[in-house]
Amino acid sequence: MSYTIAISGKGGVGKTTIAGLLVTRLISGNHKPVLAVDADPNTCLDAVLGIKATNTIGGVREEAKEIAGKGMSSGISKQQLLELKIEESIVETDNFDLIAMGRPEGPGCYCYANNVLKNTLTSLSSKYPFVVLDNEAGLENLSRRIFQEVNLLIMVADSSLRGLETVERLHALAKEMGIRYDNLVIVVNRLRRDELPAKAEALKSKINADSMIGLPDNEELAEIAEQGKSISSLSDSNPVVKKLDELLNKYLGDH
Repeated sequence: MSYTIAISGKGGVGKTTIAGLLVTRLISGNHKPVLAVDADPNTCLDAVLGIKATNTIGGVREEAKEIAGKGMSSGISKQQLLELKIEESIVETDNFDLIAMGRPEGPGCYCYANNVLKNTLTSLSSKYPFVVLDNEAGLENLSRRIFQEVNLLIMVADSSLRGLETVERLHALAKEMGIRYDNLVIVVNRLRRDELPAKAEALKSKINADSMIGLPDNEELAEIAEQGKSISSLSDSNPVVKKLDELLNKYLGDH
């Protein structure tokens, strides 16, 4: 059974970078292969990981719709065709594979594609010991029930009062949607000081989070982002890397 880590937070707090780092740290710890799921329509996780997702679920939806409409589906159902196209959109590497949600390329909603994606991911995830899900801002994809249950739910915030209040709202939404998780961790990102703000400690208690960690504002990580490099080039001695390694070691247990 796969171990699923879902990362959420408001836009601009660095959740995609953290998702990418978690993928690379899992691999570094010999926890592989990993299925990386970029559930954000603004596909960025591929670039963070140093690869290119040329096909997305949004694009696949339109392609399958066009093929079926032209009667070119060779006798298979629309759902079977969409499932096949989704599997073809997976970017494969030696230690991890990636699948990206992307944006719909035509009119209509994600409803049908979401249902097929959910079924496909359920099947796909069973083939991977570890899954890392990078959500779009908020808990939109969790609320769509693509993953109804995760092992580790990580909510990322900056140290501002507004950022911390957003985490509280996200937690309330998760409860409302019946999202189940084994452990909840708050990550306060880009700290300028060594200590966590007092408001963060109060938030941990209020939402009954299992842990809370602070990640420092890091020059090496900022330079990698500015230069468009893969975060796999980040050194093992980097303080952000060390913090995330400690987090994974704490919760992976015997996995």
